Amino acid sequence: MFRLARSVSHLLGSFVRLAGDLTLDGLRFLGATLRARSAVSAEILFLRKQLAVYQEHQVRPRRLTDSARFSLVLWSRLFDWKEALVIVKPETLIGWHGKGFKRFWKWKCRVGRPRLPENIRQLIVRRVGENPTWGEERVAAELSVKLRILVSPRTVRSYWPSPSSPQGARRTSSQHWRTFIHNHAESLVACDFLAAVTARFRVLYVFVVMEVGNREILHYNVTAHPTASWTLQQFREAFPSDHNYRFLIHDRDSIFSTEVDDELKSFGLKAVRTPVQAPKANAFCERLIGTVWRECLDYVIPLSEKHLRKTLREWVTHYNQGRPHSALGPGIPADTKKQLQQPTPCTRRHELPADSRITTREVLGGLHHEYELERTAA
Repeated sequence: MFRLARSVSHLLGSFVRLAGDLTLDGLRFLGATLRARSAVSAEILFLRKQLAVYQEHQVRPRRLTDSARFSLVLWSRLFDWKEALVIVKPETLIGWHGKGFKRFWKWKCRVGRPRLPENIRQLIVRRVGENPTWGEERVAAELSVKLRILVSPRTVRSYWPSPSSPQGARRTSSQHWRTFIHNHAESLVACDFLAAVTARFRVLYVFVVMEVGNREILHYNVTAHPTASWTLQQFREAFPSDHNYRFLIHDRDSIFSTEVDDELKSFGLKAVRTPVQAPKANAFCERLIGTVWRECLDYVIPLSEKHLRKTLREWVTHYNQGRPHSALGPGIPADTKKQLQQPTPCTRRHELPADSRITTREVLGGLHHEYELERTAA
């Protein structure tokens, strides 16, 4: 609705400007007819002299507006304009004349069925955006069979979103990457490295493995010299023999060699390499690494490899067992709630249960806190 209002206001503004320019030009023309012929001829020579100066200095004219083009086409009908035309080529002016007649006859001969209602047009665009593998026949069939909206594939095609719009992006015969992630989230794991610098300026590498479905950190470790064999050992420690994972996402780092990918097949995992220079393909693990920095390493300077491992152990426990995640509803990755008698739920939303109290536990020396409801003794 907002776009329609903007387009209508733009058309009205263009029409008002065109009418104003034509009225002003008409008044000038009438004024010139009432003047003496010698005065008009002198004024023409005077204006041509000024125009010649611009031509000598090769000053390029500005782009003409629609009203200016229409005025030139209109006044060219009254005299021999070829010798007086300077700012554009004669073919250009003739082209303007042809476009004007084409638009006039298109407006005069407009025929066809009325447009579909706005809600139906939006429904078609939505179906196209949500289903990249569908064509106009499939969209029309879905509307006709399931929603009882009888439209033809040809009609659907007329309202197909343009390729530049988000809904009309490149069509594909396979799934989008985010669709693949969504469909296989419970069987997907992702891994990556991050670098941390100690107080003695020693570079340590932290390796993390996470489950995409519930955002749980399955395994982490720290080393100063990461190798392919060390990374393979981390995979052995991360995945038990009875795991249900199928795919492992990692980038194209040389540590993840072909031998490592082949060895992962014996774990029942298929390695999925991200495209070149496409960190968003491993967005979940990249987000995890950003969270590690923002909530832990930005506030702690590791003194040694042992200190860094101890710090990460406490933070990973908080991440898995006490930190709510918005993507989970919100929810906590690992369901480790204590099997205690739960407090009596309150009938009102903004009141605490009368038979419970709030307990607090510090994490990383008070950098974070975990809060729980604990039932008080009767």
